[in-house]
Amino acid sequence: MDVVSLLYGRQERSWQAQANCMGVDPDLFFPERGASTREAKEVCRGCVVQEDCLEYALANGEKFGIWGGLSERERRRLRRARALQRRADAERAS
Repeated sequence: MDVVSLLYGRQERSWQAQANCMGVDPDLFFPERGASTREAKEVCRGCVVQEDCLEYALANGEKFGIWGGLSERERRRLRRARALQRRADAERAS
């Protein structure tokens, strides 16, 4: 059983079977605080399901690890930017 299924149960994640990270040591994607994320992001680079992985992490509020090639700090920035864009779109629509 993979780490995501173990942690979150069996949700719809058919994209995982195509991920570059399948078979890679999961510890690579959960580096110690301050450690380099370069190697994990290199695995993500060019992955055909990178966007699916990122959206999964955003939808599920993943707070740790590299998902879709982004660290938690980078995902936080992306969530903020999207929230600001939704607000701006809503204000324009009203």
